[in-house]
Amino acid sequence: MNHFVLGLNEINNSKFIAVGGKGLNLGILSKIEGLKVPDGFCITTDAYRKVIEGNEAFHKLVNQLEALKADDKDKISKIGRSIRKVIENSELTEAIENEITDYILRLGKDKAYAIRSSATAEDLPTASFAGQQDTFLNIIGMDAILYHVKKCWASLYTDRAIIYRIQNGFEHGKVLLCVVIQAMIYPQVSGIMFTADPASSNRRVLTIDAGLGLGEALVSGLVNSDLYRVREGKIIDKKIAVKKIAIYENKEGGTVEREIETKLQNIQALSDKQIINLEAIGRKIEKYFNCPQDIEWCLSDREFYILQSRPITTLYPIPENDGKQHVYFSMGHLQMMTEDIKPLGISFCKLLSFWFGENLTPAGGRLYIDGTYDLSSPIGRKILIKSAGNADILMKNALVNLMKRKGFIKGLPGGKGSINMSTGALSWLIPAFRVYQKNEKDLLKRIIAHNDKLIEDMEQEIKNKSGDELFEFILQDIKELKKTLVGPENMSIMLVGGYASNWINKKMEKWLGAKSVVDTLTKSVSYNVTSEMGFALMDAADVIRQFPKVIEYFHHAKDESFFDELIKLEGGDMVKRELNVFLKKYGMRCSGEIDITKPRWNEKPTSLIPMILNNVNSFGPNYSSSKFEQGQLEAEAKEMELINSLKRLPGGKQKAKKTRKMIHTLRNVIGFREYPKYSFIKRFDIYKKALNKEADLLVKQGIIKEREDIYYLTLEEFRKVVNYGNLDYQIIIKRKEDYETYKKLTPPRVITSEGEIISGEYDTGTIPQGALVGIPVSSGVIEGRARVILKLEDAVIDKEDILVTAFTDPSWTPLFVSVKGLVTEVGGLMTHGAVITREYGLPGVVGVENATKLIQDGARIRVNGTEGYVEILKP
Repeated sequence: MNHFVLGLNEINNSKFIAVGGKGLNLGILSKIEGLKVPDGFCITTDAYRKVIEGNEAFHKLVNQLEALKADDKDKISKIGRSIRKVIENSELTEAIENEITDYILRLGKDKAYAIRSSATAEDLPTASFAGQQDTFLNIIGMDAILYHVKKCWASLYTDRAIIYRIQNGFEHGKVLLCVVIQAMIYPQVSGIMFTADPASSNRRVLTIDAGLGLGEALVSGLVNSDLYRVREGKIIDKKIAVKKIAIYENKEGGTVEREIETKLQNIQALSDKQIINLEAIGRKIEKYFNCPQDIEWCLSDREFYILQSRPITTLYPIPENDGKQHVYFSMGHLQMMTEDIKPLGISFCKLLSFWFGENLTPAGGRLYIDGTYDLSSPIGRKILIKSAGNADILMKNALVNLMKRKGFIKGLPGGKGSINMSTGALSWLIPAFRVYQKNEKDLLKRIIAHNDKLIEDMEQEIKNKSGDELFEFILQDIKELKKTLVGPENMSIMLVGGYASNWINKKMEKWLGAKSVVDTLTKSVSYNVTSEMGFALMDAADVIRQFPKVIEYFHHAKDESFFDELIKLEGGDMVKRELNVFLKKYGMRCSGEIDITKPRWNEKPTSLIPMILNNVNSFGPNYSSSKFEQGQLEAEAKEMELINSLKRLPGGKQKAKKTRKMIHTLRNVIGFREYPKYSFIKRFDIYKKALNKEADLLVKQGIIKEREDIYYLTLEEFRKVVNYGNLDYQIIIKRKEDYETYKKLTPPRVITSEGEIISGEYDTGTIPQGALVGIPVSSGVIEGRARVILKLEDAVIDKEDILVTAFTDPSWTPLFVSVKGLVTEVGGLMTHGAVITREYGLPGVVGVENATKLIQDGARIRVNGTEGYVEILKP
C-alpha cells in the first residue's frame, strides 16, 4: 500500500487533506462518465509534511511570516525566497522517491508530464487560490520530475501565494501542498470556461476563452484569446482575437514561445460545433458539482480534455425564487447599510418592513426587495423607479437600463407588488392638509412625547416576559409599532415636510434661479433627534476636556471595565454621569443599527471615544450652542433674503406670503424625519436586552456556547430552541462561516434571478475629466484632506478633514460636526448622510462608487456638493 501517492482513480471526498482542492476535483472529474481527464496521480500532503517536519530553518522562517501583513512586501519577498531555497535543497526520503518512481514507471518513464500544485487551501467554495503556486509543463525524465516536485512544493511560498493567504486569513504553516503529476497533453487549442458569465454574473450565460497551443500563455495573460458566449446551446456573442503568439511543447522538455503564421492569426480557434459541444461539457460538470465552475480545458486531436474545475468564488448569491424571471434591488442601499446582516437581524428587518412585506428575501447576508411584480405593471414601474431614484440614482438608472431591453418587461410574471399601498397612504392626505393648515409650532413636541411614552410603557411591560410569551409579545409589539409609525398622525408630518421641501426648492429655482435653498433653511431645526445627538456628544466633550487623566484613560479604555476604571480618576464620577445621560437617550444607536445583532453604544461605550476625542481636540467649550445658533441665524438670513427678492418680482407680494408660510411649515415639521428610525431602534434595544437574557439561559443549559450564537438563528428558530431545548450546533457553525464569506462580497444594487448584476451609470457630460462622479446632496465646494474611514470606531478626525466612507447612518452624526465635507459610496438625496450634511451645512457628494478604494487616506481632494463630483488634487 502506498503512503505517499494516490492515483486519480483512488481519490474521493475523504481524501481532501491528502490531495488538496485541485487533486480532489481532478479525482472526482476522472469518474464522471464521458469526460476525458489526463491520467496521473497525486503526491500527497503526507510527503510534503514528511520533508518539512524536521526542518528547523523552514519552521523558523514560516513563524517570521506569520507576523507580517500583506503590505510588508519587501520582508515577504526576502523570507519567501529563503523558504523556497530551503525546500528546493531538501532531500526526498527513499520511500517517497520510490513511490513516485514506481508510479511513473507504470505510466511510462519516457513520457512527458505536467507537474502542478494542489494546496489544502485551494479550489475551495469560498477561495480559489487559482494561479498562486507554479505549474511546470512537458517535464521529461525521472531526475527532472523529482526536481520539479520540490520546485512545486517551494512555490507554496511565492510572494503572490503568501500575500493571498494573508489577505484570506489562512495561516501559512497550516496550508499543505500536494503535487499533481499527469500525462502531458499536446493541444491544438486550450482555454478557460466559466459556466456563469464573469462579466455580468449571469448563470445562464457560459463564457469560453480559447487560444492556440498550451493554456499557459492564456492563463498568464501573455496572449489574446477568442471569447465566446453561449446561452442554452446557442452562441450569442463571438469576439475573435488576433493571435500572434502561442506556447507549445519543446521536444527536449519544457515549453517554447512561437509566432503564429500571419494567415492563421485571425482564424476562430474553435468551430461553432466545438463551442456548443464544450458548453455541454461545462454544464455537465456544473450540474455534478451543483455550483458554477471555472474550468480549464484543452482540445487535442479533436478530443476535449478537462484539466481542472473549481467553484467560481466571486459570484453574488441569487435570492431563492420560483424559476421565473425576477428582478431584485438592494434594501441595504436604500437603508445606507450594505454590510452583511446576521440571521436574527434579517428576521427583524423583515418584520419591520413597512412597504415590502413578503417580497423581501435574503441573499448573501443582505436583504433584497423583489420588485418583479411592480415592474411588470406601468403604474408600479413608474412608482418603483422614481422611489429608487430618491434614495440611489445608480439603482434607478440600473432599473431603467433593464426596462429598455427588448421583450424584458413582457417576460416578467404578474403578482402582488412590493410597494404595499394598503398601509393607508390615502388616509394620510386629510391629516397632512390639517398639519399644513394649522402650522402648529409645538406639534412635534406633542407627537414625540406621545411616542416616547409608548416606548416607556413597552419597556416596563416586557420586563415581566420570558420564554414563548416574550417572543409573542415582541411580535405583537412590532405590529403595534408598524401601525404607529405608518399611521396618519406620523406620516402626515413626513408628507408635509417632503411637500414643503420640494415646493420651496422648485419655486425658488423657478422664480429666483436659486438652487437647493432648503439646505440652508433647514439648519438648526427643532426636534431633529439625530442632529441633537451630535450636539449632545459635544456637550459631553465639554465636561471631559476638563479632566486630562480621563482623556488619557480614554486612549486605552476597555468596554468590560469602562465605567469601573473611569470612576477611579479625578472627574470620573462627573464624566460617568454625563455619559450616562447621553447613553440613556442615544445608547441604543451604533453603526449598522438596523441589524439588531450589532453591539450598541450602551454595550460598547468605547466606540464613542474617537468621536469624543475628536470633539475635545477640534472645538472649544460651548461650541454646540454657538453652532446651533449660527445655523438658526443663517436660516433666518436666507429666509429674509428670499422674501425680499420675491417682493421685487411681479406678483411678488403673494409669492413672498406663500413662501414664508412654506418656510415656517418646513421648519416646524422637518425635524421629525429622523424620529421614526430613532423610535424603532429604541425598541430594538429593548427587545435585544430581553432576548439576550433568554440566550444566557441557553448558555447555562449547554445548548449554545456563547450568547452571540443566537444571532445566527432566525427569530422563529430562536423561539423553537427556547421552547424545545435543543439545537443542532452545526447550524451555528455553518452560518458563522457563511457570515465571514458574505462579509467579503460587494452587494449589487440590482440583480436578476439569473444572477445577472445590472449596473447604472451617471451622466458625466459636465463633469471635469478624471473626477469621481456622485450625487450632489449638500451644496458648496470645499477642499481638504481625505480621511478614509471604514469603521466608526477607527475615526480619528481633524476639523480640516473630509470624511470618505462607504455609508453612514445616524450613529455617524456626532462625527459630522468635526469634518468639512462628506463623500460616501452609497446614498441619495434623502438618505442619512445627505440630510445631516444639509443640516450642518457641509458640502456632500454621495453614491461615489468605490470611493474608499479610489481615494487614498490623506489625499487632498475637492468636493463639489453643488454639481456632484470629487476631484483628487495633486500634492
